[in-house]
Amino acid sequence: MDRPRGAPAEMLLGALYLVSGVLCFAGAAWPMHPESPVRLLWALGCVGMVGGAAIALLGRKLPAWAVDGALVALSALIGVLAWRSATAVGIVGLGPAMIAVGLYAAHVLRLAAARAHAAVLVVATSIGAAAAAPSDFAPTWLTLVVTVVALTEAQGRLARRLRNAADTDPLTGVANRRSWEAETSRHLARALRVGEPMSVAILDLDDFKLVNDRDGHGAGDALLRELTAGWADRLRHADLLGRYGGDEFVLCLPATDEQGAHELLDRLEESHPFRWSVGLATVVPSDTLATVLARADEDLYLRKRAGRSPG
Repeated sequence: MDRPRGAPAEMLLGALYLVSGVLCFAGAAWPMHPESPVRLLWALGCVGMVGGAAIALLGRKLPAWAVDGALVALSALIGVLAWRSATAVGIVGLGPAMIAVGLYAAHVLRLAAARAHAAVLVVATSIGAAAAAPSDFAPTWLTLVVTVVALTEAQGRLARRLRNAADTDPLTGVANRRSWEAETSRHLARALRVGEPMSVAILDLDDFKLVNDRDGHGAGDALLRELTAGWADRLRHADLLGRYGGDEFVLCLPATDEQGAHELLDRLEESHPFRWSVGLATVVPSDTLATVLARADEDLYLRKRAGRSPG
């Protein structure tokens, strides 16, 4: 499942299952119609309670595919309820559950994934509604489907905007310190697990304070934007550039050994005439993010003293 890290996706999904289970139990205990599918409601109530408890307890231990599957299963179960509903009111009454699933997907998933889940939800429930015995609810159902799609899209766009604001440095558009550290930690964990190389670099601008003092902070801001734009154009898709401080940047280079890192840094140096210094560290088996950054910082200090170029 393509979701932003840190979002409590599993806890929210577990709560959604638990609430659904409680509502199914309520529907079974106090049926609205003599032909209501009481046995099915009792069964689905158990599924909701057990599934919700399991999801909440396992939390982050659940693989992404399992969470995705649980969300698809919830959409399918709503479709089954629509199919077995005894009245048109019962079918349309599934609307709040459909909206809840759509909003959940939009809140915790990337927009493309949320749209895909909304499509699964609409198709599964519409098939169930079309196969149900009651009829004459098509206009209301169409309104409900349009509402689910529209709310999912609106919430997804809003969530994407908020995530971008939370993860991005507002001046340069690169990753901010928090998001860079979080993403680099995941790259580091993978590199250590599979035994592939990885390098981390610290880029420190030379004499940047003179630019601010001589030409003003506006000129300094423009320089930062020019530099990061030039670097970004020369980086690979998997590389991650972040702003660590005022004039200090960090670079995560997955699947890159020391020689490959130097070659990439040489290309970055060609992007702009302004001078900068770099400290480089390649991951070793005992590394944490703190230790690899400390080695890169030490390398930066030595290079500044020696006056060496980035490459």
